[in-house]
Amino acid sequence: MALKKKPVTGMKDILPAEMQVREYVMNQIRETYGGFGFHSIETPCVEHIENLSSKQGGDNEKLIFKIMKRGEKLNVEEAKEENDLTDSGLRYDLTVPLSRYYSNNAASLPAPFKSLQMGSVWRADRPQKGRFRQFVQCDIDILGDASRLAEIDLILATTTLLGKIGFKGYTVRINDRNILKGMAAYCGFPEESYDQVFIILDKMDKIGMDGVERELKEAGYEEEKVKKYLSLFESVTRDASGVRSLGETLKGSMDPEQAENLAAIIDSVTGISTCQFSIEFDPTLVRGMSYYTGTIFEIQVDGFPGSVGGGGRYDKMIGKFTGMDTPACGFSIGFERIITILMDEGFTVPGSQEKIAFLLEKGVSDEVTNQAMKEAMEERAKGVTVLVSQMNKNKKFQKDSLLKEGYTQFKEFYKESLK
Repeated sequence: MALKKKPVTGMKDILPAEMQVREYVMNQIRETYGGFGFHSIETPCVEHIENLSSKQGGDNEKLIFKIMKRGEKLNVEEAKEENDLTDSGLRYDLTVPLSRYYSNNAASLPAPFKSLQMGSVWRADRPQKGRFRQFVQCDIDILGDASRLAEIDLILATTTLLGKIGFKGYTVRINDRNILKGMAAYCGFPEESYDQVFIILDKMDKIGMDGVERELKEAGYEEEKVKKYLSLFESVTRDASGVRSLGETLKGSMDPEQAENLAAIIDSVTGISTCQFSIEFDPTLVRGMSYYTGTIFEIQVDGFPGSVGGGGRYDKMIGKFTGMDTPACGFSIGFERIITILMDEGFTVPGSQEKIAFLLEKGVSDEVTNQAMKEAMEERAKGVTVLVSQMNKNKKFQKDSLLKEGYTQFKEFYKESLK
């Protein structure tokens, strides 16, 4: 069988120029989030299949790369269904593993616990620009804090990070699952229909208000309820006062304090942050994960489809492991999408150290080689990056390639003399 040189579909090789940008962004992530008091942790890439299939991950549970049982545990002849053949899988996000991690180690962790986790995740998804089957996620989470301080801290930390790597003029969209439910209840939708209503509402940015109205009616909901529901979205403003006004309208269908909590988050972030972005109440924001219980948010960058970050509060997930609910809130940046944007814009790592290439003609003496290596070591001691390499026949192409890698100076060593 012939070997294949291309990566598996949905995965990619990373060339040095992109790797330099990725490492720069990762360092900025560690530095920035570390400055906000987040602790770096690591969890295994393989999780128990029961945890991955716990109905917490929404549609992602349909995209699991499952791992077959091994050795004596694998009994193909007696297997009646797929689950009889598998006992684990590659993680599809970092939140489920974090919940298991915290449940297993809570006694050894500070309270509240602020975690930073970066690592690869896998989803058997349809690949497209900025979306792969293996990709890096970066999550920050605050576990054990039920107050809005957690949401404010997460938003400020993430927007500070984005500002450091050059993003500005983007929008943080924010909503609350309780407001979503309150709006549906106010308009008379039965509770068992909420998920279907929200799935349709989530298409608002693609099909518009008319499309949402049409699909709700096609789903069998009365015109009066649909009209009342959509009128709420048309009348509400996208700032803190709009949240408070909507909360007053819905006070018979939800706790007004939930709207006040969201409005206070918007006010705090607006008043504290020094970065160039806007925070906007978006009552159509749903987010697909079923584990969200309160505040939800996403980051939208102009000119780029989809979000480049998102998260929310998930106060019930850890209780699935421990039997006791623990307040939890997290923010995930779309690392791969951010890298895609930076690479498309021709981003160069700022403040990169000087890079020099020493090129040795083929056949130079040991004396010349040793002299070049000695000079290279002296330059490296000063903090300069020095590449020592044999000179190619096509020297122009070699230099052009090195220029793309950030080498700005060249020194050539020949058989007869040093030039």
